[in-house]
Amino acid sequence: MTLSVATVQTSLVVKDSDTLVDPHRTGTINRVSPAAIGHASVALPGRSVIELVNAQPGWVAESNGALHPRGSEYQTQYVIDGVPLTDNRSPSFAAPIEVNDVESLSVLTANFPAEYGRKLGGVVEISTLRNPRQGFHGSVVASGGSFSTADGYLMAQDSWGKNNAGISSEGAITRRYLDPPVLDNFTNHATTSDFAAYYERDLTSRDRLGATVRHSQAVFQVPNEHVQEAAGQRQDRGARETIGVLSYQHLFSPDVLGDLRGMTRGDLASLSSNDLSRPIMAGQERSFRESYVKGSISAHRKSHELKAGLEVDYDSIHERFNYIITDPVQFDPGTPRTFRFAGHGLDREQAWYAQDLMLLGRWTVSLGVRWDHYQLLVKASALSPRLGIAWYWPQVDMVLHASYDRVFQTPAFENILLSSSPAMTALNEQVLRLPVQPSHGNFYEAGLIKNFLGKFRLDTNYYQRVLDNYADDDLLLNTGIGFPIAFRKGRIYGAESKLEIPGWGRVSGFVSYSYMVGFGYTPVTGGLFVGNDVTTALTNTGRFPVTQDQRNTISSRFRYQLVPRAWIGFGGSYGSGLPTEFNDTPEDLIQQFGQAISTVGGYGLPFLSMPRWVRICLKGIA
Repeated sequence: MTLSVATVQTSLVVKDSDTLVDPHRTGTINRVSPAAIGHASVALPGRSVIELVNAQPGWVAESNGALHPRGSEYQTQYVIDGVPLTDNRSPSFAAPIEVNDVESLSVLTANFPAEYGRKLGGVVEISTLRNPRQGFHGSVVASGGSFSTADGYLMAQDSWGKNNAGISSEGAITRRYLDPPVLDNFTNHATTSDFAAYYERDLTSRDRLGATVRHSQAVFQVPNEHVQEAAGQRQDRGARETIGVLSYQHLFSPDVLGDLRGMTRGDLASLSSNDLSRPIMAGQERSFRESYVKGSISAHRKSHELKAGLEVDYDSIHERFNYIITDPVQFDPGTPRTFRFAGHGLDREQAWYAQDLMLLGRWTVSLGVRWDHYQLLVKASALSPRLGIAWYWPQVDMVLHASYDRVFQTPAFENILLSSSPAMTALNEQVLRLPVQPSHGNFYEAGLIKNFLGKFRLDTNYYQRVLDNYADDDLLLNTGIGFPIAFRKGRIYGAESKLEIPGWGRVSGFVSYSYMVGFGYTPVTGGLFVGNDVTTALTNTGRFPVTQDQRNTISSRFRYQLVPRAWIGFGGSYGSGLPTEFNDTPEDLIQQFGQAISTVGGYGLPFLSMPRWVRICLKGIA
């Protein structure tokens, strides 16, 4: 009789119905599936990632693709491969990262981990494409559309032994890059390009080293109004960015992981105007160089998922600006015909954080605390606790959750040196300069996640945000150059729902609805104010609807798989409109933007009959 050891067999059963509801989710996070990323509809250059984010509940895109999460202005943070980017990433400010380079995308609007700080209106987590499949492989994508739009993408990757490397390149051209302020599409040509390369190597079974380099740029025109087009105005803008990231991971034990990341990047934004520009000929060159280092330790201990870390961020900011007034009638008497500015500043920020995710049966508790220090034009520090709780009801496959986030948000640094300079006193006899302080806020949320029939998932929640030094932006004269300002307080509240079908036969998709109300409260507490605004900036008290106060927003995306290699997709969106302020006469409005845009609300009501704060539904004005 011969005896032998039986063959060891392991089976793994995956059920999609079990993953519809995450029993440990303590806040709102919308994960965009790889299928949705790979089958994203063709967008204008610079808009592909923005459109995926804007389709999620709670987000509103103003003109030129500027994202505003839950009523926040310039408080969107992108985290790309673990490295945060806190500057304005809209197409008119920064060179784009397109969806073709994205492997995974998650969007957070509540219960932020303590490792995230500085900009917390919403967080967009992006992991760029990494395919460790052995051997050489790649992809080619081409697309086109109206307005002479064309896009091409090429990616090649190779994995051999302990090495993984890849390169990608993308270029696009279009005649409609920004949202024009009139129905006509004047001077709106643009070209964009992007190149990226990465290399990863497993040094040992416990150590991995990685490096990434990316260079991207956008060159585009500024769309004209009717008066500017008749005068022959031509304004050109450019954005260029180069990023280098070095990462190292070490596995101390099966339960402890160390991660160290460093980044350096340089950004340049420019504006130039021809001699026929009206009412002002403006020029700008704004740049910064950022050095960032982050180290963290993650550990698993029984029912605890622990993480702690430190981060340091140093920025060197340079700003140059000049103008020549070509139509003095449009400005206050005494405004200098010419102006020139050059400035340099150093931004120094440090932080430490600790967080714990506790899995306690049906209960999940997330705890975190973060300390931030900020130093640019002002110095400020803050301690920010975070708390989230979730309870899972398995009999009905539902999760109830609630969270609280204390946030510390730093001012936007686009043109912050210009607006804070003593040189601005030359612009008018009345000039008020107040340093923009960081914002402190309390964010609350409660909601539920429910599975229906194993095919549908419903996410619904209610939130409220209360902030002091509420951040906003304003324009310098008629230059189109924006700079940060702040109001005494801001209060935003609303409700969101999203019904999602991850996959039901050949159908997948979602429909979402958002209701939001946002108010700012005067007086102002920071920023630059010139002329008549000075007399009311510090004395006026009251409230006003914030520029992101869109009461009703509906968005949907659906896809139907015809055959394994062919599919069709469709979607739609509706927004009830954004408030705007216009101080000139209705005749001035018609002259600048045309008769069609001089009516509001879609009902053809004359602008003259509306109050100062109106809702203009046509894109490009608000």
